[in-house]
Amino acid sequence: MIRLLSPREAQAMREAGRAAASTLAWVGSQLRSGMSTAHIDRLVREDTKRRGGTPSQLGYHGFPAAVCTSRNEVVCHGIPHPQEKLGEGDIINIDVTTKLNGYHGDTSQTFVIGGASPDAEHVVRVAREARDLGVRAVKPGARLGDIGAVIQEFAEREGCSVVRDLGGHGIGRDMHQEPHVPHFGRSGTGLRLKAGMAITIEPMVNLGSAAVRQLEDGWTIVTADGRLSAQFEHTVLVTDSGHEVTTRAP
Repeated sequence: MIRLLSPREAQAMREAGRAAASTLAWVGSQLRSGMSTAHIDRLVREDTKRRGGTPSQLGYHGFPAAVCTSRNEVVCHGIPHPQEKLGEGDIINIDVTTKLNGYHGDTSQTFVIGGASPDAEHVVRVAREARDLGVRAVKPGARLGDIGAVIQEFAEREGCSVVRDLGGHGIGRDMHQEPHVPHFGRSGTGLRLKAGMAITIEPMVNLGSAAVRQLEDGWTIVTADGRLSAQFEHTVLVTDSGHEVTTRAP
């Protein structure tokens, strides 16, 4: 069942989104070469608590951390670890979801540590612009295929690929709820959006093939060819006149 938000619930989503975006921005400002991904997890826990929220990801289906830290060839769901250290030229996606007053804000950004290679700069730029194009396609009456098509067409035109095995999702009282939001597809197909819906737009863009595989930890998804992957994510409300992003950086 796809739930439509009341005005009161939409306001709660704005507050949760603002908290998540603020935590992501603050943690991003602290990143340094040599920092462990476990330290990132600690920073997320501390800042989320300061803002009155709880980390939605912690314990979700057994996930052992408060944040996903996905570095270089890791597409998503990377688990923070004390021995995993950021190095010069790395790219890392930090995925923060905050539960505040019963609602969730979900956002992520790929950060560059130090100077980036041209390949890293390219895949990061394409992922960010692909997300923004997908967000701009959100309005009442649009279809999910319209979002996926504009993301896919742009990424492929830029020489990259879009992961098909994972996508965005509905969000509200639950972190993950219907509908599934694919980041590829054909315009004019798929579910029609209605005012009151809340979804995430979060394309995972690979420098090489779209194929991915899961590691033995049961969570970490990596590119099958070992090449770089980047991701950006916003939580988006469908409004009567278009859309509203709840997770813009402060």
